[in-house]
Amino acid sequence: MREALVAAAFRLFLERGYEETTVDDIVALAGVGRRSFFRYFPSKEDVVFPDHERCLADMTAFLAAGDGDDEPVGRVCDAARLVLLMYAENPGFSVQRYRLTKKVPGLRAYELSVVWRYERALAGYLRGRFAGRRDGVLRADVIAAAVVAAHNNALRSWLRSDGTGEPTATVDHALDLVRAAFDGGPRPPVDERPEDVVVVVSRRGAPLWRVVQEIETTLGRD
Repeated sequence: MREALVAAAFRLFLERGYEETTVDDIVALAGVGRRSFFRYFPSKEDVVFPDHERCLADMTAFLAAGDGDDEPVGRVCDAARLVLLMYAENPGFSVQRYRLTKKVPGLRAYELSVVWRYERALAGYLRGRFAGRRDGVLRADVIAAAVVAAHNNALRSWLRSDGTGEPTATVDHALDLVRAAFDGGPRPPVDERPEDVVVVVSRRGAPLWRVVQEIETTLGRD
């Protein structure tokens, strides 16, 4: 039902425009009632971003699953990659949404509020890790903002290319710059690094943070 409502909504958004499409139009095309729509989506804006609540929950769980031995900047960079995985799951839909939000100011404002929630989740984790530092709060907020900015810059570059190619290397490079700036690690090389190819078998419906954890285990990362 949720997927049917999203599919109906985007079909109408593309045919008529976002502002010209009503909730009644969406439920009529999907063949359900208004009550069913609002059971899944609090507003018309929410149907444009149907996956962000799940991704935010996965990110929060991923951060909570860490321990005190994790390098904090690396941990939040890995958490940001969950957002990339969400977008890469369905490139066609992600590109359509990107184009739509560029045209509709209200959706752009909504998207910025979603991004802010991701940033707050990262900052909250970092504040806990830097609690013993005199500048812990400031450092946490600055790093969280840098991670989000680096990730989104690389992600939007991929979306502007209509979702062609593999976005992982670009996002990795952007996040490596953040790590080099804040955790004292080596700066990423200018030349392209060879990419590892990893095949991970995971159960259907597994949360994204668990998939990332399995990939890290396979690669032997700490």
